[in-house]
Amino acid sequence: MSIVMRLLPAVLLSAGAASAVPPLSVSLAGAAPAPAEAPPRAFFEALRAADLRLATIGYRLTSANAALCDRLQPQIGMPIHALNQYSAEARPNAIGVFGFETRLGVEAVVADGPAARAGVRSGDSIQLLAGKRQPGIGAADAAETPADRDAAEALIAAQPPGAPIAMTVLRDGRAVTVSIPAVAGCRSRFEILLGSGLDASADGAVVQIGEKYFEGYSDAEIAVIVAHELAHNILRHRDRLDAAKISRGLMAELGRNGRLIRQTEDEADRLSVYLLANAGYDPRSAPQFWREKGGTIDGGLFRSRTHASSKARATALDAAVQDIARRPERPILPADVLALRTQPLR
Repeated sequence: MSIVMRLLPAVLLSAGAASAVPPLSVSLAGAAPAPAEAPPRAFFEALRAADLRLATIGYRLTSANAALCDRLQPQIGMPIHALNQYSAEARPNAIGVFGFETRLGVEAVVADGPAARAGVRSGDSIQLLAGKRQPGIGAADAAETPADRDAAEALIAAQPPGAPIAMTVLRDGRAVTVSIPAVAGCRSRFEILLGSGLDASADGAVVQIGEKYFEGYSDAEIAVIVAHELAHNILRHRDRLDAAKISRGLMAELGRNGRLIRQTEDEADRLSVYLLANAGYDPRSAPQFWREKGGTIDGGLFRSRTHASSKARATALDAAVQDIARRPERPILPADVLALRTQPLR
C-alpha cells in the first residue's frame, strides 16, 4: 500500500485542509521530466500522512470483510515504499524523512494493526521479509520504479493468510527481528495516485484513489469510495468484463459495453454498503456521500453513462442500508450479491 508517484514541479503545500493533510498537488508519473530542485521535506510528511489514512481505511475494510472474500491474503497494516520510487533529486529529502537504511522502508504503521502489535515503527528499513533479503540502499536504480515495492507486496500476498510474517528491520543501524501476527483479509492493496484528481479505480488486485480525496474529504467519505472500488475486486469485475469482451475505451458508453459496465457499477455500489457496515463505518454515510458530494465526483450532467446518477445511486444505497438495519449480525454476508462474482455478465 503506497503512493504511486514521480515528484515534479509546482508542489503546493499549505496548512488548514479539513483533513489536516496538506494538498498533494503534483503531476502524474511520466507527465514531465523530474525537477532539478527537490520537493521540501514537508511534502514527504504529507505523503506519509495521506498514505496512512488510506492504509488504515484499507486495513479496516479488508480485515473485517474476510468472510465475504474468496481470495485472501495476509493483511498487516503497514504501507511500505522503496527509495527508488523517488526521483534522484528527491532521494536525499526522502531519506531524511523516511530514514531509508535499505532500499525498502516502512512508510507508516496502522494504529493497533498487526505490524504495530509486533513493534514495527514508521521509518524502519526492511532487511529481511518472509525469509527473503531485501536490496541494500546502495543498489537503488537511477530511474524511478516501484518494482522493489511491488515485489515486496507480492511476497507478502503470497504468504498463507493469517500466518505470522517474519521480518528483520534496521532501526538506527541496529537489526530488530519481529514476527507480525498477520490477519486474513480480502486480497487487495491500496495506492494513492497523484495527479488523478478525484478519480478512483480497481484492477482486481489494486485499488487506486486520486490524491484530491485527501484534501478535505473525511476518512468516512474516503471509505465510501474505497469500499466501492474494493467491491469491484471482490466481485471480480475486471475478469468478468474481460470474459464478456467489453470495451472500456472510447466505446465504453455504447450499447452492450455501457450496459454491462453499468451493471458492474451497480453491483459494486450494493456490496460497498455491506463492506462499510462490517468494518464499523456507518452505512448511511454512502447514500449521504452521493447526495452531498456526488455532483463533484461524477461530473453532474456531464457524467459518464456507465454510472447511475448520484441521486439514483443514493436511492439504491438507501435500500441496502434498510436491509443492514434489519440484520444485527456482523459480518453480514449478502449472499445474493456475492453470488454474482461467479456469474458471467449478460
